[in-house]
Amino acid sequence: MTAPLRYAIVGTGALGGYYGARLQQAGAEVHFLLHRDYDRVRQHGLTIESVDGDFVLPQVNAYCRASDIPVCDVALVCLKTTQNLLLPHLLPRLEADGSVLTLQNGMGIEAEIAAMVGDRVSVLGGTAHICSNKIGPGHIRHLDYGRIHLGAYGNHYEPQGITERMQAIAADFRRAGIETILSENLLSVRWHKLVWNIPFNGLSVVLDAKTDAMMADPDTRSLVEQLMHEVVAAAAGHGVAIAADFVQLMLDSTIAMKPYLTSMKLDFEGKRPLEMEAIYGNAVKAAREAGVSMPKTELLYRQLKFLDTRNLNRQPKNLYISR
Repeated sequence: MTAPLRYAIVGTGALGGYYGARLQQAGAEVHFLLHRDYDRVRQHGLTIESVDGDFVLPQVNAYCRASDIPVCDVALVCLKTTQNLLLPHLLPRLEADGSVLTLQNGMGIEAEIAAMVGDRVSVLGGTAHICSNKIGPGHIRHLDYGRIHLGAYGNHYEPQGITERMQAIAADFRRAGIETILSENLLSVRWHKLVWNIPFNGLSVVLDAKTDAMMADPDTRSLVEQLMHEVVAAAAGHGVAIAADFVQLMLDSTIAMKPYLTSMKLDFEGKRPLEMEAIYGNAVKAAREAGVSMPKTELLYRQLKFLDTRNLNRQPKNLYISR
C-alpha cells in the first residue's frame, strides 16, 4: 500500500487556505506556511465559508518559516507570481521523489520553478477555476466553483502524459470533494485558463468593475470576446487547439457565476503589485514568438503597467502577500 502524501501549502490565502483546508478536512496531512496570519491561525485555526458548506479547522500545522516544516511529498505553491523571487526561501524540504505543484496564474511559471529545484523533484502545474477571497486572518470565503486542472511540466512544455504523482494528488483532491481534471499537455491547460484571465483580470482593474457589470454591458462584453479570441489565436500559434465553442462556454459560465471581484482587482485595491508579467507579458511574448499579434491584449497590458506603477508609488510594497 502506498504511503499517504504529505502536503505543504506555500501561501495560505484565498487559494492555498481553501484547498489546504479541504485536504486536511478529508484526512490528509497538511502543513501551512504563513506570514502575517501566523499567530492568528496557530491559535485559532482556519475558518472556511463555502457554498459547499462552512467548516472550521480549530487546529492546523502552522509555520512562519519553511525550514520548520517537516519533509513533505508535495509543495503546493499558491503565492502570487509577483512573490516568486522569494520561492527559493519559501519552498519546504521535499522527499527525493517529491513534487512542486504550482496553482499560480499565467505562463512560464513552471520553467522558473524547475530551474530553482533542478532534477531532484518533479514540477507540476495547475489552474484553479475558483471564486474565493481571504476576508480576514485565517478566514476564507469560497463563493463558487473550485475545479482544478493538472499537468506535468517537461522541458519547453513538452507533453508528459498522466504521471503516477498526478494521479495520487488527484485522488487526494477528489476525496476532499474537489473536481480534478488531469491533462497530458500542461501548455494546453495554461492557454485555456488565459482565455478567461486575460480579459477579466485586466478589465476589472481598468474599468473598476465586477464580472457581472462587465458582462451586462454590450461594448465591454464584445471587448472581452475579442480578447479571448486573441488568446485562442496565440495558443494555436503554439500548437494548442482551443475548441471553437470554448469562448462561448467561458462567457456563459461568467454570466452564471456570482458577481466577482477578480484577484487582480483586489490586489490593485490593496496597493499590491499586479501579476502582469505572468499573465500578460509572458503571453504577449509567446504570441510574438509564434508570429501572432495580440494588439488589444498588449494595449491592456500597457494600461495595467501604468496603473500599477502609479498605484505602487503611493504605498510601500509588501513583498509577501498570500494568495
